[in-house]
Amino acid sequence: MKKIGVLLTILILLLTMTGCASRPDADAIRVGSKDFTESFILAELYALALEEAGLTVDRRFNLGGTGVVHAAIQSGDLDLYPEYTGTAFLNVLQLDLITDPDVIYQTVKAEYEARFGLTLLNAAEASNSQGLAITREASLRYGITTISDLQANAEHITFASLGEFSVNPDGLPALVAVYGPFRFRSVIYIDNSIKYEVLRMGQADLTVAFTTDGQLLDEAFVLLEDDQRAWPAYNIVPIVRMDLLERHPEIADILNTLSAHLDNPTMQMLNAQVDIENRDPSHVARDFFATLR
Repeated sequence: MKKIGVLLTILILLLTMTGCASRPDADAIRVGSKDFTESFILAELYALALEEAGLTVDRRFNLGGTGVVHAAIQSGDLDLYPEYTGTAFLNVLQLDLITDPDVIYQTVKAEYEARFGLTLLNAAEASNSQGLAITREASLRYGITTISDLQANAEHITFASLGEFSVNPDGLPALVAVYGPFRFRSVIYIDNSIKYEVLRMGQADLTVAFTTDGQLLDEAFVLLEDDQRAWPAYNIVPIVRMDLLERHPEIADILNTLSAHLDNPTMQMLNAQVDIENRDPSHVARDFFATLR
């Protein structure tokens, strides 16, 4: 009986030690991400910058869309994550569309601090805005380099659209309000994952893009200039709990320094390594972060 008691005691101690070892550090900074390539890369960059400064990080990536991640940081399950100013303005705060990037930033910062106990650090130059990509062949044939050019020549163009683009306030309705109606030769509806392949195969001339898409590095595509500024800015910005900054004010300088290195060509290059070259987002982020040291 004594041996059984000793064995039970050892077993309990082992289980206790295992449980402690697997429990996350209570002081770790919980960094979250949404469920797409760029968010994975950005969140990993944030985590790497914090770790290099001596902070412990708990990675909570691939949580879902905007609503899920916003709810998680509000509830205290996250401490910070990468967001976009336009997304916060339109989708979270549900404010009427405007396009001035400074007004968007300042409005979101003030509202987030007052309503949610969250704040915005410095916005990066990189802006993952709505866009339209046309094949270079169609661009040259019809002289289309701007959205005004597209509106004037829409009858020649087959548009591969995404379903939500037709109804979202910052999609086609925003364009029509500024540029007027687009009378395309035809419109087909496709999944976002195949849009560039559809253009490459000649099944359409134009598709919905995001301005940091890695595929835009391909000379086969031309990103049209939003020459009348119909679309708002979607600058990349860290969203951070204010109580975290009270405990670790140094986080602001750490992430602001990182954000200063992020522009559209950089994000296109990083996204391309994942979406075209099929590299792991964490490896892409680590390689890029190493170049900043």
